[in-house]
Amino acid sequence: MSIWRKKSIEALLQQAQGSNLKRTLGAGSLIALGIGAIIGAGLFVRTAHAASEAAGAGVTISFIVAAIGCAFAGLCYAEFAAMIPVSGSAYAYSFVTMGELVAWVIGWSLIMEYALGAATVSIAWSEYLNNLLGHSIPYAWCHSPFEKLYQISGDALQQINEAFPAFKLAVTEKVAILTTDQFALLPTQLAKMVTVSSGIMNVPALMILLALTLLLIKGTKESAIVNAIIVFVKVSIVLVFIAVGWKFINPVNYQPYLIPEHTSGHDGFFKWGWGGVLGGAAIVFFAFIGFDAVSTTAQEAKNPKRDMPIGILGSLLICTVLYVLFAHVLTGVANWSIFSTSGKEASVAYVIKTYMPGYQWLETSVTVAILAGFSSVILVMLMGQSRVFYSMSQDGLIPKVFAELHPKFSTPFKSNWILFVFVGGFAAFVPGNLAGDLTSFGTLFAFVLVSAGILIMRKSNPDIPRPFKTPLVPLVPILGVIVCSMMIIALDTFTLKAALIWMVLGLIIYFAYSRKNSHLHKK
Repeated sequence: MSIWRKKSIEALLQQAQGSNLKRTLGAGSLIALGIGAIIGAGLFVRTAHAASEAAGAGVTISFIVAAIGCAFAGLCYAEFAAMIPVSGSAYAYSFVTMGELVAWVIGWSLIMEYALGAATVSIAWSEYLNNLLGHSIPYAWCHSPFEKLYQISGDALQQINEAFPAFKLAVTEKVAILTTDQFALLPTQLAKMVTVSSGIMNVPALMILLALTLLLIKGTKESAIVNAIIVFVKVSIVLVFIAVGWKFINPVNYQPYLIPEHTSGHDGFFKWGWGGVLGGAAIVFFAFIGFDAVSTTAQEAKNPKRDMPIGILGSLLICTVLYVLFAHVLTGVANWSIFSTSGKEASVAYVIKTYMPGYQWLETSVTVAILAGFSSVILVMLMGQSRVFYSMSQDGLIPKVFAELHPKFSTPFKSNWILFVFVGGFAAFVPGNLAGDLTSFGTLFAFVLVSAGILIMRKSNPDIPRPFKTPLVPLVPILGVIVCSMMIIALDTFTLKAALIWMVLGLIIYFAYSRKNSHLHKK
């Protein structure tokens, strides 16, 4: 049979009706799940990263650009989720609209979105935990073996400042941190004065992944309750930071608003100016990946035709407003350049400690809330990935072990354990920035195909009931494809090459195993 064979909507819905997954989620729970997945590392870590790497204070515009792309894709997701309320998200939608091979490709890319997303956030969780504990965890045991820390102090600091004034080293407690690029420029004599620490394994990241895996195995309803509590706490803290930080904004930090051309370390179109804004959008896009995770729980929603659009679009709207305000305050209180050196890790806590005197209590509160918030993001990402695997396994594209449910809790427990091993490997041994950028690629690729899928479905199945219809078709889906494709192009070359290797590996697995084991192939 052809690799373009499609699964009928009727077969998909019939398969969902025979599932043992419990319908326990209402509209409020779905919005909370969306916010739980959205507000996390993307806001508290990637904002500073995008500002220092590409957009400067213009990261606020980057969030708006990313949100526009998400809005187009979100409207398309809402139509699919209401029309085809099954677990599997973009994978299931692609199977109906574009056939098995495309469905496999999108399912494989969703691993980059959910699994690597969970790994990225667990790495950020480790950073903030270490900050809360006063950096008492040895660098070697909370960082990847591919990461190094370059610290200088005393006479060495003075000499390097005199020899390289362009570094503008930020000094905290008489210790400064060099970037890898800065260290590479030092002559041998000065390089010997730098203390270099190397990572071995990120143990805290593994700990949080294990705890949340056990919670997910316990049950979806219990996970949703814990998530709702965490969402309330972290949204409250975000609002407090915006309110308190607003009076510490220094307008000088907005001048210039975008990174100027020829700025050191910012070579390339997507590293400065308006190109940097687009590059920043590709980086902070990671911050929006949560809303589509809502669609993976469609088989566990009480009234999916009504509640799925509310959950997807409601969580996206709320978070976009918070993101723009948060980024405006963060880059107004501290200059964007500080986030590439001493303010690189636990950036929000660093800004409060350094630039907001008298609010040390807020630093601790923010760190605790961020840890809780990251936990909810990891929870939803792991849940989303296990549900995608559940759908792929039911179709025979991956081994049936991924669809086996716990006899008591009715959760895909074996899939959860396999995910823990896979995600834990990335979290323990891969740097957070690489995992985060690959996550953005997987998400954007899924958004492009879902947007294109709406155009195809309107042509191939015009009469199927649509409880929610994407407005302004074909304009909205086309814009979704264009904006998300532009952000894929804006990702760095290394990420695109790594993503290409990942996709080639996926195709090898498809033709070696999935194609001949597909249930459609056996019919």
